Amino acid sequence: MNQVLAQLDEFGPLADLNSAKGRLQQASARLFKEKGYAKTTVRDIAAEVGIQSGSIFHHFKNKEAILLAIMSDTILRVLTDMYAALASTDDVMEKLQHLLLLELKAIHGEQFVGFSLLVSEWRALSDGNQQQILKLREYYENLWREILTLAYEQEKVNVEALYLRGFIRGALIETTNWFNVAGNISLQQLAFKLMATFTRRENESP
Repeated sequence: MNQVLAQLDEFGPLADLNSAKGRLQQASARLFKEKGYAKTTVRDIAAEVGIQSGSIFHHFKNKEAILLAIMSDTILRVLTDMYAALASTDDVMEKLQHLLLLELKAIHGEQFVGFSLLVSEWRALSDGNQQQILKLREYYENLWREILTLAYEQEKVNVEALYLRGFIRGALIETTNWFNVAGNISLQQLAFKLMATFTRRENESP
């Protein structure tokens, strides 16, 4: 785990969300999510944080650089949390539960805004910046596949990692269309319910 975390250093340190740059990044993420990246102007972002438009360029060279920073920082934060959670247990089902919950939290913006932009605003990035995010996403997906493969080898799930990850990814993203975070159950309870749909019950034959 430490080796992988060291490899992630090439993408830079996590942003200090309490710093001027961090607040600017978070405000931009909220606007991009609410209005869309294309419809959000630099002037909109500046007004949101109460600064002059030109001050933004002390931190980012252009609007796309802000979007890139949001996406990169979001993946790094979720990855960091996931690696920490996985290190806390040797039980593969607990590991899988951690992955489900942390991805749900990221999708629903419980800790920070930005994860949903990876889907909705992907095409706004230039080819070079897309390649940087793809490289980070590969670390993320490899982590999922590693745990799902382990679960399959231990006969805890019925389907190989490649197919199961595709199913899980789509199911979790779709929760934004029907799950109410202010409703009767928590994200943790939702994670348990979703996990029950694809894990093998005790005494169930392979």
